[in-house]
Amino acid sequence: MSRLLIAIASIFLCFTATAVEVTDLYQDVLKVTDKSRDARLSASRKALLNVLVKVSGDPQADQNPLAQQRSKDISEYMLKFEYDEKADGELNLVVKFEANKINALVKELDLPLWGTRRPLIAIWLAIEDNWRRELVTQESYPQLEKLIYSTASRRGLPVVVPLLDLQDRALVGIPEVWGNFSEPVEQASSRYSAERSITARLYKQLDSESWVLDWRFTNDELFEENRLTGDKQQTIALMIDSLVAGLADEYAVDPNLLGQVTQAAFELKGANSFVDIELAKRRLQSLSVVTQVTISARTPDAVHFTISHTGNMSDLQKALKLDRAFEAFVDPRTFYSVVKDNLEYQWIGL
Repeated sequence: MSRLLIAIASIFLCFTATAVEVTDLYQDVLKVTDKSRDARLSASRKALLNVLVKVSGDPQADQNPLAQQRSKDISEYMLKFEYDEKADGELNLVVKFEANKINALVKELDLPLWGTRRPLIAIWLAIEDNWRRELVTQESYPQLEKLIYSTASRRGLPVVVPLLDLQDRALVGIPEVWGNFSEPVEQASSRYSAERSITARLYKQLDSESWVLDWRFTNDELFEENRLTGDKQQTIALMIDSLVAGLADEYAVDPNLLGQVTQAAFELKGANSFVDIELAKRRLQSLSVVTQVTISARTPDAVHFTISHTGNMSDLQKALKLDRAFEAFVDPRTFYSVVKDNLEYQWIGL
């Protein structure tokens, strides 16, 4: 029995390692000129506004007049601060905030609330410069790669820029990214455990110094749906902003509903062993909107859970969508949709 429990724990640890939890969602790091009180207060107030942008997913959250007013009462929200002095003399202020108080402020501001579990996005970016096309990597465009990571980090979005090593290039090259060939890009992205993938192409407008950046998810239909113009750095930063805003619309929840606990019937197929059932239960309990999970029944082809959760059914489905261990069940024998009172999912497991 002890060996079985150890096996469960080991497998569960492997699972959680693949889930992307944003651990610095309620903190911000800013450069300061010195350690004076005025410099610290000014940076801390800006940090609070930046955290509101991260937590809500709303790029305009820092422009909210009430948010700017609340930032003057910085001590009400701050948990602690510390300085990080680099070897080259650069001085950073690290400000950490109380999660509960930030969430309450998000609710007061009538902003959405996006939890700490967020999808990992693989970003495949091709650049056409002087009629030469190249894929962005740490080696080819180190500054642009760093910009992608730093901008995404400020917005609380986990991203990965593919290595473009031999393994990647066996599946994906410039034509696949430039033309947004979804199948090879998604296949290559699975190596990085990416939940979603985007392809982007950056090029100069004809007879202009402005750059154009077209991007889309690999499972969207029109490449031109997201088009940005500006300089190189500006368009990449805007792409991250619009990407985050779109994902927040998809996954963020209404904080006004978080205090309301309701129950949902959850039917899980494919969890055939005790280990599978225990792992599935723990995965469900780890979801940000779930407060309690109990097993209500077990049939030969499914396990039935009762899930207590905050928010509405849509919020629960959003949370489930971010967990790759579960997949919405579609009966291949059904030729038309049937409205059911319970959630039906397939256990994917490892």
